Amino acid sequence: MTVALMWEARATTGRGEDLLAWARAQELTPSPLRRETFRAPQDRVLVITWWDADYAADLPELPEPADELVTRAVHRWRFESLGA
Repeated sequence: MTVALMWEARATTGRGEDLLAWARAQELTPSPLRRETFRAPQDRVLVITWWDADYAADLPELPEPADELVTRAVHRWRFESLGA
């Protein structure tokens, strides 16, 4: 089974590049099958990781960034792949 974890945060005004750099620097152990990082208007950063694991598996996730980097708590979602 493939599980995708989504992590999304919104940076404080003017800190989008800092949040993006912070997210890219976070290492996950073990490493996921795949990892992609996205950005969107309003200084939003999204990281999606793919894992070969059961839906309820204990998987490493990106932590909460420092309070001064974000406007709110990180949003997290977990999805099961249904194939292409």
